[in-house]
Amino acid sequence: MSPSATTARETLRALAAPRRLVPIVLLATPLLFEQSRYADRRVFVIGASLCVACAVLAPVSWRLLTRDRPTVGGVLAYGVLGAIVVLALSVAAPVALHLRQSFLTAPTSILISLALYLVGGFGLGRDIDLEAKLVAQRLRVESLAREAERAQLLALRANLDPHFLFNTLNAIAEWCRVDGAVAEQAVLRLAEMLRAVLAGGRAEWWPLERELALVDALFELHRMRDPERFTVSRVVDDGCLRVAVPPLLFLPIAENAMKHGPSAGHRGEVRLTITADNGGLHVRLSNPGPYRGPRAGSDGLPTAERRLALAYDGRARLYIAGDGDRTTVELRIPEPPR
Repeated sequence: MSPSATTARETLRALAAPRRLVPIVLLATPLLFEQSRYADRRVFVIGASLCVACAVLAPVSWRLLTRDRPTVGGVLAYGVLGAIVVLALSVAAPVALHLRQSFLTAPTSILISLALYLVGGFGLGRDIDLEAKLVAQRLRVESLAREAERAQLLALRANLDPHFLFNTLNAIAEWCRVDGAVAEQAVLRLAEMLRAVLAGGRAEWWPLERELALVDALFELHRMRDPERFTVSRVVDDGCLRVAVPPLLFLPIAENAMKHGPSAGHRGEVRLTITADNGGLHVRLSNPGPYRGPRAGSDGLPTAERRLALAYDGRARLYIAGDGDRTTVELRIPEPPR
């Protein structure tokens, strides 16, 4: 389809929107009512043609001739076309059909019709142009937000707690000398986790099941370094496993629980509970260790909050609170956007 045809089609679709169509109908109705009082039906047809010209042809011609960037030539062409259309319908057509003057073809009304054509077409066409710009700008903002989220994912992938990775690699090197089987399992777990991180950096959504596999690998790696330090209790509704979530959403939360729980010397049980919640999810992660408030320079939970805000347009919620000698993080995640 040519650009001109596309512009004309977009303009007609925009004119059909209720916020434009209703005022057009309200303005045209009394004019056509007055025109219908003449006995000759051809007079009414001329009046209806003038209304269609002002409400449809004028904005279409404005957009085609100015292309959203009015120039002197484009505006003059628009004015000349308007004068030709109005004079043809108000003067030439009645003369050719041997019709006497009517409400919309009287000399004074001709000037009013020309003003309606020029001003109405400009106003409607300009309004449609601005709306198109707004939609394009909104799509651009959404695209930039997705790119920002992807950048955060890449940053998260590049900064997956380097201390944890270095310590794990050092532990694997030690295990290679004393327990080759454990070292092999640790390497496989680490490779599984890093592979999932790489895949998550390219995906926009994936099933909760894949996200939990990544979290399980993270917990298992921490336990391999010290199997007696903590245990993991996980309760997940089966129906939740197929719910789509943003990749790597739980990773910074789980790593935060490890960093300030077992890795900080607090022994006990790490509890993960996920239940269905009105088409979304209710996630609760509790780790040993008291909650001491937001920590300066912490990026685990702030990263999760930014990802939730971007993915769910501010509809998701994240809470963190202390419960005696334990810390609990709760997420309430709505249905994924369609």
